[in-house]
Amino acid sequence: MSLQKITEVKGQGIYVPGDEIDTDRIIPARFMKCVTFDGLGEYLFYDVRKNEDGSDKQHPLNDERFKSASILLTGANFGCGSSREHAPQAIYRYGFRGIVAESYAEIFFGNCTTLGIPCFVVTKDDIKSIADAVEADPSVEIELDVANERIRFGEQSVTAVVRDTARKALIAGRWDMIGELREAADTVSEVVGKLPYMSK
Repeated sequence: MSLQKITEVKGQGIYVPGDEIDTDRIIPARFMKCVTFDGLGEYLFYDVRKNEDGSDKQHPLNDERFKSASILLTGANFGCGSSREHAPQAIYRYGFRGIVAESYAEIFFGNCTTLGIPCFVVTKDDIKSIADAVEADPSVEIELDVANERIRFGEQSVTAVVRDTARKALIAGRWDMIGELREAADTVSEVVGKLPYMSK
């Protein structure tokens, strides 16, 4: 039995502008002392959206208009810096189910895919078009079409790129390697049982 097949993601969007947004900005290191990833969502972009006393700064995530957003729009080389898995986990736990950016750091991209978060690549101009539509109407539905590499929003649509290996894994329900290992537990045990160095 495969995992959920992710062929499309629909939801409202939020634009967090900026290039080279690194994983320390996405989730500051001091919040990585957790035993599980549960609860990491509340620390997403913490230092750029919260003051020292915990009160809100001016930040898109603190804007009531975008509280229902599940699709994150941003700039180039998103998720660069440390390869911490906590960054995509924080994004997922906050409630985001898709990301649209100009480009991604390699390890961050892979970690997002193994959480079932499609990472779409579009041009700077197309991100601006989507962001402008969201700013004009925060309730506008954005559809990330994984299978056909299209993004639809309102009456508009743009062509996107979803890396081929990730796209195939998502639409086939084969995006979580650990999940696949668990599903194949009997086969793994059988193979292990045949290995002479495992029987000693």
